Amino acid sequence: MAPTSSTPAAGSPPLDDPTPYRCLVGSLMYLLITRPDLSFSVNHLCQFMHGPTQDNWASLKRVLCYMQGTQNLGLRLTQTVSPVVHAFSDSDWAGCSLDRKSTSGYTMFLGPNHVSWTSRKQRTVARSSTEAKYKALADVAAEVTWVQSLLRELGLHPPTVPILWCDNLGATYLCANPVFHARTKHAEVDYHFVRDKVTTGALKVNFVSTSDQLADIFTKPLSSSRFGDLRRKLSVVLCLSSA
Repeated sequence: MAPTSSTPAAGSPPLDDPTPYRCLVGSLMYLLITRPDLSFSVNHLCQFMHGPTQDNWASLKRVLCYMQGTQNLGLRLTQTVSPVVHAFSDSDWAGCSLDRKSTSGYTMFLGPNHVSWTSRKQRTVARSSTEAKYKALADVAAEVTWVQSLLRELGLHPPTVPILWCDNLGATYLCANPVFHARTKHAEVDYHFVRDKVTTGALKVNFVSTSDQLADIFTKPLSSSRFGDLRRKLSVVLCLSSA
């Protein structure tokens, strides 16, 4: 997606027949199983399924053109001896100009393999970037907890505590600080289970610089160079044909 136009301009005429738009976006959703680089774009397009406009149609065609030129890309999985779990979470604070809600994104790795990812709009409006990042941490903490339970059922025991990487120092400090500050009193109680996980030693939250934040690709449109660099780091690479 173009980084300068993440939200369609108001007043764009609606499509005469929204059926082709809905069918194409529905088809793109199946590609998310092996193409995490499409997550933000498809999430954005899905938000206008009820009443797509000409601008939405133009954005969809841009994604289709991208797919046409990247048909040989796929998710690379490699064998690993140690099932170490680590994840990155990020959010774009008030990124949607229509309702000022933030977009959360996370990506999780099992060893070197990219195994889980998502991009979704948050249910409530965040009043600070710290709150938006903290909500994103809650999402990835829930996913990591579920994966830990699944690994235990399979008889696999990660040798280290899963690490969550966040690029916001305020959200990182909140995970270990038992005191409610004035700016976080309005945060929903269920998000604070992240702090419980950290306190019990089930999870560890570390700071990562924005330049090394892999989940950035799930929260906003990026420049082509930044997008390509993150896509490669997420193991979406050229798949050679066996023929």
